Amino acid sequence: MQTKTNIKTKLKKFFFLFFFLIVLVFQNNSQITRAITMNSYQDGIVIEELRLKVPYEFRDVWIKAEEKIWEPWLSVKDGYMGREIFWDKEKEEALILVKWKNKKLWKSISLEEVNQIQEKFEDSIKKSLNLSENPFNLIYEGELEKQDDF
Repeated sequence: MQTKTNIKTKLKKFFFLFFFLIVLVFQNNSQITRAITMNSYQDGIVIEELRLKVPYEFRDVWIKAEEKIWEPWLSVKDGYMGREIFWDKEKEEALILVKWKNKKLWKSISLEEVNQIQEKFEDSIKKSLNLSENPFNLIYEGELEKQDDF
């Protein structure tokens, strides 16, 4: 009698583990199935996201420097598709979204070249505002990938 009870207990444990493994193996995670595969992320449109602190009193000087220095430089870069600039009055923050044909083209721009343009931008700002430091601090930088499913 005890042998039958042991067998039943072991069978119950086996079926429980078997069911658990089936659920684990065949689970459906919709976020994973919608995600861009690692092979294609270099080929799809990517948006560079930059957030800066831009005080109200310096906003006009900042936007003019953006147009004078960054826009001409960006416009000749391979893969550049345009950008949008937003400014939040309450937070005194700017959001810059730069659209690139793909991540590979965007990341092919050397850091030295970007730093040279940033230095030119900061020098122009400091000269225009008669300051010793750049008043526009970078808050955040990141990237967004275009999703075709939505």
